[in-house]
Amino acid sequence: MSTVVEQIPAPDEFVPSERTRLRRMRHKGSHRREDLDAVLAAGFLCHLGVVVDGTPMVVPTAYGTEGDRLYVHGSVASRSLVQAPGATVCVTVTHVDGLVLARSVFEHGVNYRSAMVYGVPREVTDPAEKLLGLRALTEQCAPGQWEYARQPSRKELAATSLLALDLTEASVKIASGPPDDGDGPDAELGLWAGVLPVVTVFGAPVPDPVLPADAQPPAHIAARAGRPAVGPTTE
Repeated sequence: MSTVVEQIPAPDEFVPSERTRLRRMRHKGSHRREDLDAVLAAGFLCHLGVVVDGTPMVVPTAYGTEGDRLYVHGSVASRSLVQAPGATVCVTVTHVDGLVLARSVFEHGVNYRSAMVYGVPREVTDPAEKLLGLRALTEQCAPGQWEYARQPSRKELAATSLLALDLTEASVKIASGPPDDGDGPDAELGLWAGVLPVVTVFGAPVPDPVLPADAQPPAHIAARAGRPAVGPTTE
């Protein structure tokens, strides 16, 4: 699936900024909110780009969404905000869907879905919002777990760093389909070409060794075995 970016943003699109303006392979790009929501909903791990002590860092961390807001678990980024309040960060979410193996190495590629979100994050300090953000993050990773597990105490909340980032400056790129050299001179080489899909699935739940031998995982965890770990959220 490829989405062509319109010249004039529609009501459900982001207005491109200098950071999110698509310069290469624009036919694979999108500023549509529904495309951003789909990429974010399909995963739970992002990479947070920040500058800490004058050095750029890209930190893998969990995330969750709630309405027009992205919540990110990030103590390193929180420290950078103290040093440089008002600094912009970049959050990237990428899902690899397959290797595109062409007849020539030059035409090889990757099928993927990727989103980039820019903004000035805000450290969440209000206890009620922090609970809301942590719930969104937990449910993004394991739907049903927030109500099943013990929720954070006041002391645990105070020790947890959570960032909020408005979803106002973002872009999406989606690459899919077979190699592009099927109608070129290399098609005469007689070589195999196609896509090697990449599928990540959850395995069977592994119990904590200290649990009783007859302890069973809750239904919301057991049901995820064998299902895609990163992909569409529809059942």
